[in-house]
Amino acid sequence: MSDALFGGVEAGGTKFVCGIGTLSSSDIRRQRIIPTTTPEETIRRVADFFRSGEDVLSGIGVGTFGPVQLNPASPHYGHITSTAKLAWRNFDIRGAILHALGLPIAIDTDVNAAALAEARWGAAKDVGSCLYVTIGTGVGGGAIIDGKVLLGLTHPEMGHIRIPHDMSRDPFPGCCPYHGDCLEGLVSGPALHGRWGVSGEALPDEHPAWRLQAEYLALACMNWICTLSPERIILGGGTVRPHLFPLIRRRASELLNGYIDEAAITQHLDEYIVPSPLGGKAGLLGALALAAQVHLQSKA
Repeated sequence: MSDALFGGVEAGGTKFVCGIGTLSSSDIRRQRIIPTTTPEETIRRVADFFRSGEDVLSGIGVGTFGPVQLNPASPHYGHITSTAKLAWRNFDIRGAILHALGLPIAIDTDVNAAALAEARWGAAKDVGSCLYVTIGTGVGGGAIIDGKVLLGLTHPEMGHIRIPHDMSRDPFPGCCPYHGDCLEGLVSGPALHGRWGVSGEALPDEHPAWRLQAEYLALACMNWICTLSPERIILGGGTVRPHLFPLIRRRASELLNGYIDEAAITQHLDEYIVPSPLGGKAGLLGALALAAQVHLQSKA
């Protein structure tokens, strides 16, 4: 199993990251980035990547943007559903990749896959539960409990929680097409651009945008701590800069106000709310872990 090769796909709204690797380490042997265009063109280029070498793969894992139907009993299993990317709405991404490659395939959300990678190789490898949240073009999160991804009626939507929004301090109405000023509508990359008129990359660290960003993320962390009680929270994505973590931790502590009397929060918050150490590879590595899971299931 340690020498078996697996294929992974991190399917994002702007790009698909494809890679091949083993589970023996967090190294990727071969990788390609494919722009997200139409479903047909994108999947064709994904399949071309995996066919282009002499690698013999034991399975494919797909961590995809969503929402996505993850109930195997559903006739729409593996379909991307109510996404804002209209060309991909109701697209059977699992079926398309299965048809193209004919390999055992596992599918989950991109953030659930990233959470698996954090639990295996990253910031949560020493704990039994964690929450991974990415803040970028969208906001999504995955929770791991006893080594397993948390699923229920559907996959959790960490980015669409409602948090206090002081309109006098921040009159921006939010940009989520479904909920306006949910968390994603307030802290995502498009929200930063909509509020300030430039991308987050163009904003210097001292810009007031980041203190507001830290406030909203601290409010979200408080909600996640109180509802899920993870042993670690990992924040990633393009709109979480390193200088935000002290601000987020301090404000989260103030909001909790001593209510949860656990040393991880009261004494070691700098080790509790942390950045990902995987250097942006969490989603792809998690997809490889999904591939390994489906390979084992196919052999059972």
